[in-house]
This record gives sequence, structure tokens and C-alpha cells, in this order.
Amino acid sequence: MEQFLAIFATIVTASTPLLIAALGELVVERSGVLNLGVEGMMVMGAVAGFGVAFATGNPYLGVVASIIAGMLMSLLFGLLTLTLLSNQVATGLAITLLGLGLSALIGESLVGQPIARIPNFHGIDILIVASFALAGLTSWVLFKTRLGLVIRAVGDNHHSAHAMGFKVIAVRYLCVAFGGACAGLAGGYLSLAYTPQWVENMTAGRGWIALALVVFATWLPGRVIIGAYLFGAISILAYTVQTFAWGIPSQWLSSLPYLVTVAALVVISGNRQLMRANTPTCLGQSFVPDR
Repeated sequence: MEQFLAIFATIVTASTPLLIAALGELVVERSGVLNLGVEGMMVMGAVAGFGVAFATGNPYLGVVASIIAGMLMSLLFGLLTLTLLSNQVATGLAITLLGLGLSALIGESLVGQPIARIPNFHGIDILIVASFALAGLTSWVLFKTRLGLVIRAVGDNHHSAHAMGFKVIAVRYLCVAFGGACAGLAGGYLSLAYTPQWVENMTAGRGWIALALVVFATWLPGRVIIGAYLFGAISILAYTVQTFAWGIPSQWLSSLPYLVTVAALVVISGNRQLMRANTPTCLGQSFVPDR
């Protein structure tokens, strides 16, 4: 039983950053914006959170810093795509590259430094509990409130939403900022709770998996939880199998979560009816208000 609980706690901690980042991106995409910069925002949240926790000795201030860092990166993305109307795909990739490079520069002096990690009880910390609360709140707002209706309307038909008097650009800025805050928090969780240290590129592709999770979940928050824990379990399984002398190449096992991600996307994309039902119609499309 103790071994089972230890494995379960490990899966939970591995899944939490995926869940938080994917929930933020889900809201962003529901508003019609495609932000491929999640990886860059996550890694900036990781380095900012670790740096502030190291400087102050308070990991909770680090959590706040990681949220702010992710939000600032997302607002840069919003400025370029929503105000200056740059291509969302290219801009998201640029944000990722910027985040990876800038975080390496900022965190150069932080490598190997110790910090006080976020306290946990049998492997469960407050951010894990917060991730479930965030999932419930996201689902409630999107499908039970007027704000959620507006967000979905903007994502499905921004011209009609604008004609009805909704501020399309303002709504999208709000969603982009929320997505950035979640991505930053996910990165902060990595450096403050999961592995309390700073290592260059420590997100290791989790931002891309979070993006895939949104599609895997067909833009539904409840399915994001299932997907995040599925991929978290697969990643832990890959590490666990390496401890057995089964002769399986470690490189193949390390790539297993990403191979499963690709396979899942292929399967989900094959269900065209499901994809049409939930995909925001205006996803990735720029909007210019009528003057």
C-alpha cells in the first residue's frame, strides 16, 4: 500500500503542471486565440519563481512571481497578435524561443542553488489541490456563466459577437492573460515543488504536451484532467520501467510520452464529428473591429 501511494503521489505531481498549463491554454483557445508560446511562458515562470524564492526564502512569493512572469509573456504575445495583428502561430513559436533563451540567461547564476520547497503532505501540496479547484472553476465559468458564454461566442464567431456589442479584443486579452498566468504557475510548480531547483530548459517539452492535451480533451475541462493524468502516468511509467533490467533502450522509454501524445492526437483527429462539435470556429483567426 505504501508503495502504491508513493507511485500515485509521483503521478499526481508529474501531472499537475500539465493540468494547470492545459487549462489555461483551453480558455485561450476557447476565445479563438492559438498561443503556441506555452513552453516559453512555462520556462519563464519556472526561472522567475525560483529566482524570487531563492532571493526571499519564501516559495509562495516565488509562486506569485511565476504567475506574473507567465502573464507578462502572454501579454507580449497579445500585443503582437491582437493589437499588431501578427501571425499567431509564428508569434507563439517566437515567444517560446524567447522564453527558452531569456530564462537560460536569467537563470545562469541560479543553477545548483538550494531553495525551500513548497511544503507537502505525503507528496500532496497546496498547488495540487489548487489545480483541481482551477479545473472546476474553469468548467463552471465557461459553461455556467455569462462570461463563459461571451468567451465561447467570441471564439466561435467573433464578427457576430462584435455585432452584439461584445469587446472581442478585450475578451481575448483577458483570456490570453489567464492562459499566461496558468502557464507561469505550471512552470513555477516545476521549480518550486516538483524538483525544487533551476535547470536550463527544465520544462522539457511539457508546454507542447499541454497544447496537445487541449486537443486531446476536445476543449472540455473535465477531459483535460483525464488527459493530464494519463500522460503523467505514462511519463512516470517510462522512468519506472528503466529501473528494471528489461533491455529496453532508455531513449525509447524517454520518448514514450511524446509518442503517446502523437498517437492520441491522430486518434482524436480521426473523429471529425467530435472535433467539429467543440473546436472554436475562429481559432487562430485575427480580428479587426469595424470602424
